[in-house]
Amino acid sequence: MFRPQIKVLDCTIRDGGLINHWQFSDEFVRKVFIALSRAGVDYMEIGYKSSEKYFCRKENGAWKFCTEEDIKRIIGGAEMNMKLSAMADIGRIEAEDILPKSESVLDMIRVACYAKEVDKGISLAHQCMDKGYEVTINLMAVSKVLESELDEALNDLSKSNVPVVYLVDSFGAMYSEQIHFLAKKYSEALPGKDLGIHAHNNQQLAFSNTVDAIICGINRIDATIYGMGRGAGNCPLELLLSFLKNPKFDIRPIIEIIQELFIPMKAKMEWGYHIPYMITGILNEHPRSGMKAMAAETLPDLGQFYDDLKDNTPLD
Repeated sequence: MFRPQIKVLDCTIRDGGLINHWQFSDEFVRKVFIALSRAGVDYMEIGYKSSEKYFCRKENGAWKFCTEEDIKRIIGGAEMNMKLSAMADIGRIEAEDILPKSESVLDMIRVACYAKEVDKGISLAHQCMDKGYEVTINLMAVSKVLESELDEALNDLSKSNVPVVYLVDSFGAMYSEQIHFLAKKYSEALPGKDLGIHAHNNQQLAFSNTVDAIICGINRIDATIYGMGRGAGNCPLELLLSFLKNPKFDIRPIIEIIQELFIPMKAKMEWGYHIPYMITGILNEHPRSGMKAMAAETLPDLGQFYDDLKDNTPLD
């Protein structure tokens, strides 16, 4: 599946940080940075841009905030073969917390928002563009949004200057049919804009849904090393790079760092497919209850867990 327009963004440190509160060592982040660069990945999302007004430094590691000092300490004098990104969540950052691009080593800010707050997302994205950054909007949790509300959000985005919009399966609830339907809807509603896909693996469909999105013409692709990410994780980068058949990508550095860092980490810190995450996925629910179940010393009665969550899920 070779298409030169496709750009791959790795969000291991940003999405994976949701597991350990971004408490990665400098050595870990630097090794990930070097491996991704050698592999030919287009963007590394190194974390969140968040305001210390909303989050405590004692509880969250450096990559919840992505200060210039922290990023520069990681990249050092390394050759920059890829671009750096950070994500900004609406309601968790102020525009003044984001420096002008001329004062930052970041290349792109990805603004994450829900459909109901897309106006705020567009406003922040435009301010970031004015500061010189590449910008995307990641429209979250669209599997829970009424179609009329999604249409309204897409209409607002179509009138904006934001060049890239991501389809996000936040709860890992989507199947191939939804990916095809939404890719077509986004494409028709947003002519002239690039589209992206960010998939979660609650039903072991993150990779296949990403492939379906690529087949539908989506060219901005998210993945993480060894699928590391919140709860059930994300589309595995190693699978994606193998599928894309682009000679610029070299999977070997990713395989090497998986063996060196990620397999030992996974033995101590759980992510990936598990039944509690599967249950939240099939019920189209936020994975927080699955994460709570997985964090307990012993798993709850899974049948009861399913019944309780199902009974609390409103009918479509």
